Amino acid sequence: MIKTALCLIAVCLPLSLAGCLNVETAPAGASRPDVSLVPRPLQLERQPGSFEVRPETRIYLASDDPEMERVALDFGEKLGLASGIKIPVIAGIPEDPHGNFLFSRTNADDLAEEGYRLSVTDRFASCEAKTGRGLFYGIQTILQLLPPQIHTGKLVPDVRWTIPAVRIVDAPRYRWRGMMLDVSRHFFTKEFVKRYIDHLAMHKMNTFHWHLTDDQGWRIEIKRYPRLTEIGAWRVDREDKHWKERDPQADGEKATYGGFFTQGDIREVVAYAADRFITIVPEIEMPGHCTSVLAAYPEYSCTGGPFRVPPGGLWPIMDVYCPGNEGTFEFLENVLNEVIGLFPGEYFHIGGDEVDKTRWRACPKCRARMRAEGLAGEEELQSYFVKRIEKFLNSKNKKLIGWDEILEGGLAPNAAVMSWRGIEGGVAAARQNHDVVMSPTSNCYMDYYQGNPGHEPLAIGGYLPLSRVYAFDPTPGELNPGEAGHILGVQGNLWTEYVPTNEHAEYMTFPRIAAVAEAGWTARENRDWADFKNRMTGQMENYEWAGINYAKSAYEVRAFAEPDPAGKTITVRLDTETSRPEIHYTRDGRNPSASSPRYVKPLRVKKSSLIRAAAFSGGKPVGHAAEAKFVVHKALARPAALERPCSERYGGGGAPVLTDGLRGSAFQSDGRWLGYEGDDLAAILDLGKPRKIRKLAAGFLHNAGSRIFLPASVEFAVSENGRDFRAAGTAVNDRPPLSAEKAARDFAAEIPGLRARYVRVHAKNIGVCPEGHPSAGEKAWLLADEIIVE
Repeated sequence: MIKTALCLIAVCLPLSLAGCLNVETAPAGASRPDVSLVPRPLQLERQPGSFEVRPETRIYLASDDPEMERVALDFGEKLGLASGIKIPVIAGIPEDPHGNFLFSRTNADDLAEEGYRLSVTDRFASCEAKTGRGLFYGIQTILQLLPPQIHTGKLVPDVRWTIPAVRIVDAPRYRWRGMMLDVSRHFFTKEFVKRYIDHLAMHKMNTFHWHLTDDQGWRIEIKRYPRLTEIGAWRVDREDKHWKERDPQADGEKATYGGFFTQGDIREVVAYAADRFITIVPEIEMPGHCTSVLAAYPEYSCTGGPFRVPPGGLWPIMDVYCPGNEGTFEFLENVLNEVIGLFPGEYFHIGGDEVDKTRWRACPKCRARMRAEGLAGEEELQSYFVKRIEKFLNSKNKKLIGWDEILEGGLAPNAAVMSWRGIEGGVAAARQNHDVVMSPTSNCYMDYYQGNPGHEPLAIGGYLPLSRVYAFDPTPGELNPGEAGHILGVQGNLWTEYVPTNEHAEYMTFPRIAAVAEAGWTARENRDWADFKNRMTGQMENYEWAGINYAKSAYEVRAFAEPDPAGKTITVRLDTETSRPEIHYTRDGRNPSASSPRYVKPLRVKKSSLIRAAAFSGGKPVGHAAEAKFVVHKALARPAALERPCSERYGGGGAPVLTDGLRGSAFQSDGRWLGYEGDDLAAILDLGKPRKIRKLAAGFLHNAGSRIFLPASVEFAVSENGRDFRAAGTAVNDRPPLSAEKAARDFAAEIPGLRARYVRVHAKNIGVCPEGHPSAGEKAWLLADEIIVE
């Protein structure tokens, strides 16, 4: 228990107390300390001066709320560990607040349940909230205002523990602000899960989505079904091989890789999260992604097995729960009963995604179920499955939430949707008056690359830099106010097929978690990318002192080209996703050093060249050097017309990317490529007037692992009027399509002495992935970066 203050009782609570003490506001033009808070508060006013924690500092708590008492005690302990100052918590309000923290509870109508008010002056620091949760968030703000050494969790000598003077009124925009961690594809210990929860709390997140089961591992003890952890939690060790190239378990081979959480572990983690005001949403996958279950209990499949836990992504995985078998539902209800007892939160996640229905089509029990229930097809059978599970969960006072595939065949009456395949599923659910959590792959998947793959640890693919995460707004503009009210919030997802270690998990999560947090907390009108970049400088310093293995990808230099056809030059702008970067560059092909020219203004490129650039701090490079190739030619910045639209996935800025002079890298998601899936590229360039042409070329990318192939051939044609074209040459591909090489290649045709105003380029897609490719028969991608006229 906290001590009771021997003092007079004041007539106003701490923030009101600030008014009673006649705190002055800052005069115009006064210097103010730098304040770097993530997520950005609702209202922030900087004040002159700062508050310093001293040996005589105390924490006064004017509330008998047990949650607030715990929060205050935890704060005093954390501050004491770093400062070495013993800071007791005392009940009541002091006669003289000077030099102290003042925490209190308020019933103010204008303050949200999760909100807080913070006032820091040179005399005291005061925070009031309606709930312990609100006070906790206020203290997270105080921790960010303190020197970054506060995050070490151990004594740091010779630090002045000062807090800049501010007035803050704050509350979150959304009620669901979450992160998901997949512990099935790779098992993470209880200790790391707690650390991950600390990371969420640091960013004022309130939901931890715990992906506990999948094909490659069952991770939670179920006492009634011990084989789930005896068999389902373990797979053969193939960690030395690529996730998609792992052989199945052989006869007589022992499964040794995996692990699981006991029910005691689960209770411990749930309590740990609750102390940080984080609700855990468990996910038990159904009706698909359940091979680990069927390996232990094959009788709940359509075929009866046998099955083994797959060691990797061995697709397709056709064996799923059999909804025609009544025993399947008895089994799942028994499992859910035990899991429900461990998690007191409102929502229960059932997955529901990527269900291969092949077995259902051939299963007599499933066919009989469809006839008996009057179901039109397998989609409605899945809907029947989800609705039946929802009815059970509702009877246990739980709300069902699932991935957006649960919309297929008809959404369960009270279900919430987690929209991952874009925002369309979320929009559809909101318009049907269902609650939605937005979590699209385009902005929220932390297993995607966040920088150039050549410099990054292995990831599943894709490209999701910090800026793209930050650009996401969880409420789609097409929703009316009533529909928008169904958007619960936003969530980032860390799937771990390619993330085997704690360090790798942190690398993929940080700093992108900060952008997800701000999307969930900060009011739309307060969000600004340039301001966020500036604040992230301080946040990354917090990560350093906290020992977090955060990615330096945001420091990677990116080049932007602005071609000028009149001057036959390219203006090159260099930038990073960090604030005020120190960039050094070279033009001679060497990697830059601190003594290389410093980038201070845009560069002019007058001839084809290679620029290498890197960000530096303290004279040392931060991250890897990046390179950009530029080509100056007669079609530079000339208008290009596409005969058919390119894909949204590889839009590259549209047709102008074909003549901007900036070459694409071997990384397809670098924003420099124009793509077509299963279709040809056909483009016409207008050179403005007839010009002498001696050579035509076009650049393309090959990366068979991502279904990207060089064209079968490229046909060039020229015209004087833009209508009547005559052939000017053809370049045919002579490289094998299954080559493992990732590289860009130019297809060219020499044209001696032709004069023409218009140039047409037709690149023929190979159509589909060839035999021998893992995706044989699926549409092939064709990616182009530049059409060059010389």
